[in-house]
Amino acid sequence: MGEPVNRVLFVNSEITPFLPESPIANIGRQLPQGIQDRKKQIRAFMPRYGCINERKNQLHEVIRLSGMNIIIGDVDRTLVIKVASIAAARIQVYFIDNDDYFRRKQVAYDPDGKFFEDNGQRAIFFARGVLETVKKLRWAPDVIHCQGWISHLVPLFLKKVYYGDPIFAGSKVVTSLYNEISSESFPQTFKDTVPFGGIKPSDVSLLESPTGINLAEMAALYSDGVIFGSPDVDEGLVKFCEGLKIPTLPFNGKSVEDGSYIDEYDRFYQQLQQ
Repeated sequence: MGEPVNRVLFVNSEITPFLPESPIANIGRQLPQGIQDRKKQIRAFMPRYGCINERKNQLHEVIRLSGMNIIIGDVDRTLVIKVASIAAARIQVYFIDNDDYFRRKQVAYDPDGKFFEDNGQRAIFFARGVLETVKKLRWAPDVIHCQGWISHLVPLFLKKVYYGDPIFAGSKVVTSLYNEISSESFPQTFKDTVPFGGIKPSDVSLLESPTGINLAEMAALYSDGVIFGSPDVDEGLVKFCEGLKIPTLPFNGKSVEDGSYIDEYDRFYQQLQQ
C-alpha cells in the first residue's frame, strides 16, 4: 500500500450551480463534496466565465492571491482570483479570472457557435493560474484531478515545469476525458504559445495538428491515470490512452447515475499511490 490520499485538487471547466447542469458540471459539483465527505481535504478551481452572476453567487476577489502577471506570447495578463461558497456542500470554489479571457458571456463558443480563436490561450492562462495559486496557498495536493478541455494543459505543466516545486513533488495527476471539443481546432500558433519554463517544442509535438483530440491526447500523455467520463469518448483517443500503459477507469453509467462513482474515483486515486 502506498501513502493514503489526503488532499485532492479539482481543476474543472464547469461546476454547477455556477454554470448550467451538464455531465461535467454535475460531477464538478458532486465529486468534491463526496471526496470531502470521505474525510479528505479538497480545493476546487474553475474559470470565472462572464456568464457567472457574481452578485447572485457571492463571488469576491481574494486580494492576497491576485495581482500576478502571466505572460502569454509577449503579453502580460493579470491574474485575478475570486472565491465563492457552495453552502449546501460546505466547499469553496476558486475562480481564475482575467478580463481579456473571461469577461465575455459565453463559455467556449461565440453567439454564432464558433469556437473562440483564443481558447488555446485561455487554457494556458487557466492552467498556469491554477498552479500558481495553489503554490501561493501552500497547499500540497496528493492528487490533481482535471476535468474539461480547458484543464488539459495542467498535466504537461506539472510534469515539465512544476515537478521540482515542493508543493507538487508528490502530486499524481488524473485526467477525466469527455467527448466535448473533439471536432474543434486551435490556431496553428497554439503549439508555439504553450511552451515556457523547461518545456521544449518536442514536448508538445502532439499539437503539430492542434485539435481537441490532440490536446486531450497530450493531457493523457502527461497524466498518471485517465478516467473516461462519458460513453462516447473518441475511439482513437481511447486506444491512445490504452497504449500509454497507465491506469485507466472505464465509464460506468450506472455508478454515475447512483453516485457510487465517487467511491470508484476515490479507489482510483489511491491506486495511483501504489
